[in-house]
Amino acid sequence: MAEIPQLSPAEAQALLQRLGTAGHLLDVRENWEYALTHVEGSLHVPMDQVPLRLAELNPDHTYAVLCHHGRRSQQVAGLLSTKGYKVVNVTGGIEAWAATLDPDISRY
Repeated sequence: MAEIPQLSPAEAQALLQRLGTAGHLLDVRENWEYALTHVEGSLHVPMDQVPLRLAELNPDHTYAVLCHHGRRSQQVAGLLSTKGYKVVNVTGGIEAWAATLDPDISRY
């Protein structure tokens, strides 16, 4: 398996801004977590549904994968990478995103 690039929330945000519509923040947290708080505009596919919903993802796009702290997103990024998708892992997850980029995001 290829090594997954690890980006801070600020680096991931900058990457997504550069990519425009060819970049997506993929939130793989559970439904209740996403309902509690999320980054506006993120694509939500819970971790356990990712293998079943691959057809919804464009292999020509890049996905910055996000979870609560970064462990689940690393697993999903690894899976997507083996399927040929371009991915990065957002280190620290939404917790770090809230702490460093968006204090309006609820922390839990």
